[in-house]
Amino acid sequence: MVDIQQWTVTKPWAEPQCALGEGPFYEAETDSLRLVDIKKKQIVYFKDVSAPENKVSAARQPEIVQLDVCPTVTADIEGVDPRQRILVGVKYGLATLDRKAEGKYEMLVPFHEPRNERLRSNDGYADPLGRFLLGCMTDFGHGPFQPEGGLFLFTNDSKQEIIPNLTIPNGTGWSPDLRTMYFTHSPTRQLFAFDYDPLTGAMSNKRVHYEHTSGPAEPDGLRVDVEGHIWQAFYGEGMVLRIDGLSGKVIGKVTVPTKNATCVQFVGEDLFITTAADEDGEEEGESRRFGGAVFRVHVGVRGIDLFKFKMKN
Repeated sequence: MVDIQQWTVTKPWAEPQCALGEGPFYEAETDSLRLVDIKKKQIVYFKDVSAPENKVSAARQPEIVQLDVCPTVTADIEGVDPRQRILVGVKYGLATLDRKAEGKYEMLVPFHEPRNERLRSNDGYADPLGRFLLGCMTDFGHGPFQPEGGLFLFTNDSKQEIIPNLTIPNGTGWSPDLRTMYFTHSPTRQLFAFDYDPLTGAMSNKRVHYEHTSGPAEPDGLRVDVEGHIWQAFYGEGMVLRIDGLSGKVIGKVTVPTKNATCVQFVGEDLFITTAADEDGEEEGESRRFGGAVFRVHVGVRGIDLFKFKMKN
């Protein structure tokens, strides 16, 4: 990679010691960054995230919401104060979380009936029409990941599998004009693009937008900026790549000091990066020490606001 913009982050912004930190989401009403720890079954909240960086990150203490099932992603609900209720992807499908009742959630629609214990949800995003795209995949403890998952399209009372036979469905996003949808399949190291109809939500003309062939990492979660470029975290190489939304070329790179970058979220012109533990790293090495931390870097561009889920019949 030559002639690209580069940023190097050397220290964490916060150290929640996530086993598998994922799904960062900016909650504007409370100026909070919320994220999930899939393995610890937690939703983690950091407050005052738009404030200038002027505190020791290790002292930044989060609020922890403990669940009895793994949360994998969260979203806001249109017309609902997120201090009251939010949308959550959980092991069995799509649910709402009551923020006033510690850890209490209500299932909206499951992936499968009866429940398939082999599978769990993964990454998910509300689409421009207020529906929710949520992937499912082989759960931990059920052997090697298999192509038994898929990408599902949810409303509050229905679901449809729109892409079957996936192994690890991951980051999704839309171009600023809503005419292109991006979708990640991690094990094939491919970021796909689809033509997208913002009036109907129809997807067509699937093609590979970017394929990672220069290293061992797998593409993970992503966000799209207001200039139409994709910021994609890479699990295994400690980096986030900025990928041109039209050409698919790499035009920027953020490097973090731990191997497993999982997802990103914009707050203003700052990019927050979640990570997972590096259990294979050297015991005294930076990658193992900082695995599960949250990183922050000023990148000079804003992200597209994430869409909200519509509770409609």
